Amino acid sequence: MRCDKIIKIIKDWAPKSIAWEKDNVGLQVGSLRREVKNILLCLDVDEKVVGEANRKNCNLIISHHPLLFRSLKKLDVVNDKKSRIIEKLIKKDITLYSAHTNLDFTKDGVSFQLAKKLKLTNQKFLLNLSSNQNKLVVFVPLAHADKVAEAMHNAGAGIIGEYSNCSFRNFGTGVFKGSEKSNPRVGVKGKIESVEEVKVEVLVNSFDVKRIVAEMKKAHPYEEVAYDVYPLVNENVNYGMGVIGELKQSLSEKEFLNLVSKSLRIKNLRFTQGYKSKIKKVAVCGGSGSDLLDAAIQSNADAFVTSDIKYHTFQDAENTILLVDAGHYETEIPALDELKNRIEEILTDKIKVYKYSGSTNPIVFYNN
Repeated sequence: MRCDKIIKIIKDWAPKSIAWEKDNVGLQVGSLRREVKNILLCLDVDEKVVGEANRKNCNLIISHHPLLFRSLKKLDVVNDKKSRIIEKLIKKDITLYSAHTNLDFTKDGVSFQLAKKLKLTNQKFLLNLSSNQNKLVVFVPLAHADKVAEAMHNAGAGIIGEYSNCSFRNFGTGVFKGSEKSNPRVGVKGKIESVEEVKVEVLVNSFDVKRIVAEMKKAHPYEEVAYDVYPLVNENVNYGMGVIGELKQSLSEKEFLNLVSKSLRIKNLRFTQGYKSKIKKVAVCGGSGSDLLDAAIQSNADAFVTSDIKYHTFQDAENTILLVDAGHYETEIPALDELKNRIEEILTDKIKVYKYSGSTNPIVFYNN
């Protein structure tokens, strides 16, 4: 099985196109045409990770954080550790692929796995992405409507939350006249024709439009297909940032902080107190989610768990919402379990998926 077949699992689940525009997700080093031996998953890539991959005969590493975030101007294997990592990856014939903010912004991604660790129910995105969808409208002769709709659905059109194969259909009359150079499927060229047609409307992600239109045209019987693509400003229920959910039962602030500490296996966390004595509704965002504080407050969350929180952000939250900094590494690492499960579903017994056995967390707490 080649690397690109493994990576297709990630692309279908967390498309590269939903990533933050300044992010560098996807192939980092190597080739996706390489036959996979074993796979190593990690949050970050360092020399120890590459060493473990080599020992476990892994020639595909999938990381959350990209190794190459900014452009490199040179490869200095003596003075630059990233250059040394790249050198080792190339020498060992190891492919490196990263899924970063696209894994953050997808359903069942990083924040959903954090919410799962905290046993939150009724999970949904805290803030949905918007303006990344289109309405695709196509006019089809009645007898071919189902076939054309099926082709679009199979290509990824018409997905709204937990529902698939969604479309709206209207019946009407299509009128046209073919030129002398035309080859009409219905009627005679040079003559005005009227055909009973169906107007089929489906939602498509803006980054999927070209591919879905191509599949639609393959299934459409007409020589020239009449269709429209409209940009939308709708919120996309399929992709978003952060998660909000509920605890099965209300907890005191101390009980909730103990839950976070035990669930994420951390001995130290920073927080500022909210104004409610009981915690029930909880917002979370794996990694750096401070920018979602207002969304958490507006959603009436009693607590918000994220990381990398600045001093003044704590000030903004004080006596308003229980704001918890549970660590960048600690709030993101649970996502590797879901990634491992999804990859293993399609693998043969010969290919093994490992999680890095050590920790790539650069933060160490000092205890006096």
